Amino acid sequence: MPVVYRRWRAVSSRHIKQVLGGRVRLSLVPEAGGESVGVVGRVRPVLEGAALAAAAARRRGGHTSVTAMLRGRRQGDWEGDGGEQRPWRDRGGCDDGEVPFSSERLRRKQPEQGTVSRMEEEEEERLEGEHFRRIINAFRYYGTNMHEQVNRTERQFRSLPANQQNLLPQFLLHLDKIRKCIDHNQEILQTIVNECKHMFENKEYGEDENGKIVPASTFDMDKLKSTLKQFVRDWSETGKPERDSCYQPIINEIVKNFPKERWDLSKVNILVPGAGLGRLAWEIAMLGYACQGNEWSLFMLFSSNFVLNRCSEINSHKLYPWIHQFSNNRRSADQIRPVYFPDVDPHSLPSGANFSMTAGDFQEIYSECNMWDCIATCFFIDTAHNVIDYIDTIWKILKPGGIWINLGPLLYHFENLANELSIELSYEDIKNVILQYGFHLEVEKESVLSTYTVNELSMMKYYYECVLFVVRKPELQCFK
Repeated sequence: MPVVYRRWRAVSSRHIKQVLGGRVRLSLVPEAGGESVGVVGRVRPVLEGAALAAAAARRRGGHTSVTAMLRGRRQGDWEGDGGEQRPWRDRGGCDDGEVPFSSERLRRKQPEQGTVSRMEEEEEERLEGEHFRRIINAFRYYGTNMHEQVNRTERQFRSLPANQQNLLPQFLLHLDKIRKCIDHNQEILQTIVNECKHMFENKEYGEDENGKIVPASTFDMDKLKSTLKQFVRDWSETGKPERDSCYQPIINEIVKNFPKERWDLSKVNILVPGAGLGRLAWEIAMLGYACQGNEWSLFMLFSSNFVLNRCSEINSHKLYPWIHQFSNNRRSADQIRPVYFPDVDPHSLPSGANFSMTAGDFQEIYSECNMWDCIATCFFIDTAHNVIDYIDTIWKILKPGGIWINLGPLLYHFENLANELSIELSYEDIKNVILQYGFHLEVEKESVLSTYTVNELSMMKYYYECVLFVVRKPELQCFK
């Protein structure tokens, strides 16, 4: 049974397009008055990591400079040219500088309302397709980008004195092996994008007008290389220890609170915001619960669509996710070792399983009160500009008696970024806010040790001491 992907949009005058340095992401929001699950909506483009600052500037009628940045899932060990590992950037770092944004760009003499709406919608459709094709281009440009990096490494090696080169007779052979790994990765990435034009049930995208591959930004290439490591975390045997430390505690709490002896599991609605490549949501659906994953990144959505809807044989594909890391390798062979996926058959969901994915911003998509029995967040709440907004949304959309299960650290994605709203609360403060909303704390475990897309053979690893908590919304009506 295919996993359904839906794109969402709320059409209103306040949802005018926002453009910054060509970096536009798809934020998919439900149509006004639509249900939270199963509604076919439409998509609107907003900025990656800059929407709040830009919107605030427009409301003030002023100007702002917005840092274009990577908002979203933390990507573990960052791959720079030197292979150094900087997880703070990978989990929300800026893209080498600021791009000025002026609210005056959005001020124009307005024609009649009907014309405005039509023009806005046409422009949004254009930007939407442009962004979609830009991400496809990044997938296609991967091989060129990586070969340039390896060629640069070879040139640097050949600049050494001959006697030093002779000390490393296997070095150039190793680079040739990396080149073969690059070509294989490119084949997989091309396979992923071949089907993505048709991945949304309510939208198809046409071919690029010229079909040419153009250089992708460093921002996009870093994101793509990091996405390859998500395959390890979510869909490989290698990633099982990491999943056991992150996902299994959440699953255990779900099973404890919604046992099959007392619940019709197919009627227990569970939401997984920040679903990444979808493994946690898939595992929940495998148990028989009605589960919906939510993700905004097209890098993640393209990749999860490939695994969930195009992979049916266990370990039928392989990737080389560590070839981008030239530092902290004990052995050269460690850099070129393959990782096989998927470690399970994604099509083995039980008959009649209710499992879907939505694309878009969590706060914008989910606004209807009392819809979900359980919300499961893993390495998610620190992606917020203001974590209280997340708490507010979760409070509203949970059913009375519903539970929120959270596991993760607090490495705030927008910390220390100029012109970005970022409220960095301690766990103690977050806990106090949660309790003041009215949640009842039922489970609390601090210092749950975990990694994120870790390279288990690397000489450098990062560990997170996560907090696991389970809170329950009391049997009261939702209020705004």
